[in-house]
Amino acid sequence: GLSQYSSDPRTEWDLSTYSTRDQVLEAMRSLRYKGGNTFTGLALTHVLEQNLKPEAGARLEAEKLVILLTDGKSQDDANLAAQTLKNLGIEILAIGVKNADEAELRQVASEPLELTVYNVLDFPLLSSLVGRLTRVLCTRIKERSNKENADIPVNTGPQLSPTDLKISAVTSKSMHLTWGPPPRPPKKYRVVYYPSKGGVPKEVVLDGAISSLQLSNLTSHTEYLVSVVPVYDLVVGDALRGVTSTLPLSAPRSLRVSELSHNSIGLRWTPAQGATQYLVLCSAAPDGAED
Repeated sequence: GLSQYSSDPRTEWDLSTYSTRDQVLEAMRSLRYKGGNTFTGLALTHVLEQNLKPEAGARLEAEKLVILLTDGKSQDDANLAAQTLKNLGIEILAIGVKNADEAELRQVASEPLELTVYNVLDFPLLSSLVGRLTRVLCTRIKERSNKENADIPVNTGPQLSPTDLKISAVTSKSMHLTWGPPPRPPKKYRVVYYPSKGGVPKEVVLDGAISSLQLSNLTSHTEYLVSVVPVYDLVVGDALRGVTSTLPLSAPRSLRVSELSHNSIGLRWTPAQGATQYLVLCSAAPDGAED
């Protein structure tokens, strides 16, 4: 499977889209470069929530590996998103090209770093990594498969998925989330939220017994995307998603003129809730306008 990202991640194809090597290679040859910013944290969250799902071809009994290829420093928190994947047993290999930040690659990648972090000076040099990466990946899969003998759920389905996301008490800076827990309680919830027009994703991790959350310090008059992801020991359930907009900041009302003289104007208005200062702008009416 392959996802390409800038400020907004995009799935190019899922794990189940192609069934032969030739089909994958042909898809690679047809791939078009996606320009833009470098929001690596958002991309890793996209991979977790969209690409490592049974409906996208991810088999629950199979090892999960993510290869991150980047040529820049992330403009959001890649480490937080990467840590979430690693906590779920997902292996991350980080490959940097040109201007990639090696310190960030080492934060994002799984241990041991000598096997999972690579950095080359230019794109043609990536070909020199293919043989070693192939051996590392195959060896890691075999090692981890031999270690893990725990029972794994056959599929997620409704047993592992929360329901009925409700967003209430929306203000200019906050909103309240509630949801119905799945029949099988999760170990924890990941709540991810960010502005729909681009912005740094933020994440809150809750105990699996909690099914509500107050989001605060939001930006006014902004549409937010919200995801509630149930996390189990060996699997991630289907995410609940919602979208809502914070209210605009309240405005002063009922502007009235009083104490009018030849060189002064007195003003009165109904205060705006939460305002700490007012900026009053005054200019002469244009020619021909009413005095």
